[in-house]
Amino acid sequence: MATMQAAQVPEAEGDFEIVEKDVPAPGLGEVRVAVEACGVCHSDEFVKEGQFPGIEYPRVPGHEVVGTVDAVGDGVDQWDEGQRVGVGWHGGHCFECEACRNGDFVNCENGQVTGIHFDGGYAEYLVAPQEAVAQMPEALDAQEAAPLLCAGITTYNALRNSGAEGGALVAVQGIGGLGHLAVQYAQKMGFEVAALSHSPDKEDLARELGADHFIFSEDTDPAEALQDLGGARVILATAPVSEAITAVTGGLGRNGTLLIVAATGEPVEVSPMALIQGRQSVAGWPSGDAQDSEDTLRFSARTGATPMIETYPLAEAGAAYDRMIENEARFRVVLDVNGSS
Repeated sequence: MATMQAAQVPEAEGDFEIVEKDVPAPGLGEVRVAVEACGVCHSDEFVKEGQFPGIEYPRVPGHEVVGTVDAVGDGVDQWDEGQRVGVGWHGGHCFECEACRNGDFVNCENGQVTGIHFDGGYAEYLVAPQEAVAQMPEALDAQEAAPLLCAGITTYNALRNSGAEGGALVAVQGIGGLGHLAVQYAQKMGFEVAALSHSPDKEDLARELGADHFIFSEDTDPAEALQDLGGARVILATAPVSEAITAVTGGLGRNGTLLIVAATGEPVEVSPMALIQGRQSVAGWPSGDAQDSEDTLRFSARTGATPMIETYPLAEAGAAYDRMIENEARFRVVLDVNGSS
């Protein structure tokens, strides 16, 4: 049987190990993808540190996967060998629960996560349910496209579902792995964009990415600064620091929404009176399903909204993960699995 290289976590809190594994065969309703690139996401910590309930080891992480369809299992009619595709966080759904029957596949009661419920993209091949696979435009570079399957879809999907109309003031809290994409998407969607950061050296970058305003949150009250601009229709919270998110909530305008995509476990404080008086709201947004991934990839291909990346070979997956988890990368880390870069 043919074998492949993979970077796997042998056990919870274990170190990455590069191993030879059998190339998996696609089963009923499954697609095998020859991986070109895979992003290294902060959520891969769930695998590395054993933080996801019921996870089985050894496990190959990775849910920002770009590659080519290599083989299909029985019952697969949608995909053909040779198609460029991506596989994101959403790793399939049951089609039968109440959420699925309403088309809300992201909230499937039995949903799977790529790289958690089955082996992910830190490997030369991956097998995924056909409904988890997204078609990718030929115009996109594999390494740049990989983070769009998580960071990209999360920010793009949140913004397009925020209810804000073109010309509205949209504030992006945090100019990091999520935020630097969110600024691009917001600008290309026609919003007036305010970028908020505690790092003054990010002003030039934020403006290059499309921000109309830059607010240095360590030197200025960010809520007051947003109110001086008329109040934000949407504040997209992308940096997982609850104190920083709390600090910007007062910057919402009438009918404004604090839209949180930053996965922090700490509470965020809001003023009930302000919410009531301004008809304001606080909401969260998950990433999306394969169709949302396709929409994100097409929008990025048409507008040129792509991430800033650092690439590592598969053999250096451990170093790539450390670079990401220590917040040293600017801004997304990608494994170049087939060695093309």
